[in-house]
Amino acid sequence: MAAAPLPPVSAPSPAAVLAPLSQGARIIDTFIAPSKTFTDLRRNASWWAPFLLMVIVSTAFVYTVSQKIGFRKVTETQVQMSPKQAAQLDNLPADQREQQMQQRTTVTRIVSYIVPLFVVVFWVIIAGALFATFKFAAGADVPFKIAFAIVVFAGLPQVLKSLLATIAVLAGASPDSFSFQNPIATNPGFLLNPADSAFWYSLASALDIFMIWTLALTAIGFTCVSKVKRGTALGIVFGWWLLLTLLGAGLAAKFS
Repeated sequence: MAAAPLPPVSAPSPAAVLAPLSQGARIIDTFIAPSKTFTDLRRNASWWAPFLLMVIVSTAFVYTVSQKIGFRKVTETQVQMSPKQAAQLDNLPADQREQQMQQRTTVTRIVSYIVPLFVVVFWVIIAGALFATFKFAAGADVPFKIAFAIVVFAGLPQVLKSLLATIAVLAGASPDSFSFQNPIATNPGFLLNPADSAFWYSLASALDIFMIWTLALTAIGFTCVSKVKRGTALGIVFGWWLLLTLLGAGLAAKFS
C-alpha cells in the first residue's frame, strides 16, 4: 500500500521571521544585535523607552555627583578650565566673586538636571541634518520620525557611559578633576588640561569610545531602513561628526 504524500511545507511568513520587538528587546538588541532594532523601527518608530532610560540614568548620575562631589566644587573646576573666566573672577572683590560663584553654582545645578531636555533638542537637529543629507545626497527615502528614532536608539551607548561615570564617582573619583563634560577616561581629552588649549582639548575629547560607537550605530540604522550602502552611511554620519567637532573646537578656543 503506497504511503500518503506528505503535505508541502509552507515557508514561514515574513511576520513570523521578523517578530515585532518589545521596547526592552529593542534596547538590548541595540547593544548586541543592532540590525534587529533598527529594522524594527520601520514597523514602529517609537523612541520613548530609550529616552526614559536616559532620563533615569542622567538624573541618578547628577544626584550622585551632587552628593559625592557637590555642585560648588564642580562649578569651581569648570571655571578653572577657562582661563578667561578664572581671570575675570579673580579680578572681582571678594564679595562679588562669592556672589558670582553662588549664581554659577545654581545655574550648574539646574542645567545638570534638565540636560535631557537639551539632548532632545540636539537629537531633533541631528536627525534633521541626517534626514536631509540621506534624502538629497544619497536618495534615501527615510521618514523623519524614523530618522529621529535611529538617532535616539543610537545614543544608548551614552547611557552606558553615564552609568560607568556614576560608578566612578561612587568609587571615589577625584573632585579636583571631575567635569560633567568629560567624567571618565574614555577619550584622549581626559588626559589633557583644557586651560592649556581649549581647541585640542575639545578635539581630543570628541575622539570618545562611546561617541564612535554611537556614530557607528547611527550609520547601521540608516543602512537597515534604506538601500544606502554601509560605506555611504558611514561617510555621511562621520562627515557630520567631523564638521561639528571642528566647529565646536573652534568655538571653545574662541570663548575659553
